[in-house]
Amino acid sequence: MEHEDVTIRRGRRSGLPMMIAVHSRALGPAVGGVRMRHYADWRDGMEDALRLSEAMTYKCAAADLAFGGGKSVIALDRPLTPELRQAALEDLGDLIASLDGSYLTGPDVGTGPADMAVLRQRTPHVFCLPEEQGGTGSSSIPTAVGVLAALRAGARHVFGSESLDGRTVVISGMGSVGSLVAKELPGARVIVSDVDPARRDPAYEWVEPEEALRTPADVFVPAAVGGVFDPRTVPEVGAQLVVGPANNQLAADSVAELLVQRGITWIPDFVASAGGAVYTLAREIGHLSHDEAMRRVEAIGSTVDTVLTGEGNPLENALNLAKERLTRSALPAGEASR
Repeated sequence: MEHEDVTIRRGRRSGLPMMIAVHSRALGPAVGGVRMRHYADWRDGMEDALRLSEAMTYKCAAADLAFGGGKSVIALDRPLTPELRQAALEDLGDLIASLDGSYLTGPDVGTGPADMAVLRQRTPHVFCLPEEQGGTGSSSIPTAVGVLAALRAGARHVFGSESLDGRTVVISGMGSVGSLVAKELPGARVIVSDVDPARRDPAYEWVEPEEALRTPADVFVPAAVGGVFDPRTVPEVGAQLVVGPANNQLAADSVAELLVQRGITWIPDFVASAGGAVYTLAREIGHLSHDEAMRRVEAIGSTVDTVLTGEGNPLENALNLAKERLTRSALPAGEASR
């Protein structure tokens, strides 16, 4: 196992299985959000924590952040009531506190700023509290800003211009980030999809979820679940450029080369989705202003330029960039500066 630490506990109050996976602290304390969702088996939640914490290591390294990768998961095994939510968060807060600042957390799927306020009652190592409580609130806006910066950079490489006016963009997932991305594409033909029909927005064209990937388009934006691309689905992709905030979009790293063979430019998810982490850490740890933090988020576009001009496929280039920074951090000061 490549991970430094994996901690599993059944909550004393909630009775729910919960876990914290720390992949690496080579660059600094591990950071990663709290995912709370139903799983068929708690071990599926463990698998999520392992994969997502590794992705956070590369996300931080590729964005040149002085933090490592972690993730916490609360695996729901029964309907979530307000009382169960409170108990589960208190249990997780105690678990985070036991790591004594070596793991820092924020919101992820199934949690938000209000949940972070509950965690803060048990541990100080929490980000993204509601703004009225001194936090930066939801990270959805900076995450969307980072995706848009990656999208513009990708468009320059693929289409010769960062403008998407007149181009067709399919967005799969109209949650907090996907919906924000859609609003920032006024000159494009935007087609959206979501498993929740209540998120159907009359401002955009609609396609059913099972048709989104194969819909002919210039750009496909995966903004929902991971595992979108595998050997079966790659031949169905209808877009030339793929960039979005969904985590772990590839079923396996080898799928990156299949996308290249089809002439599809894919921006690695851990590069495109880094805006929320970049902004939150800049504000809450670096104490930068909103504008300064947003400038750092916009720099994701420069990272995409680097990733798309390397010798390998985009995933290889992004991983090499991240691993170079991880390796450099492990060298003695004299060697690291050479």
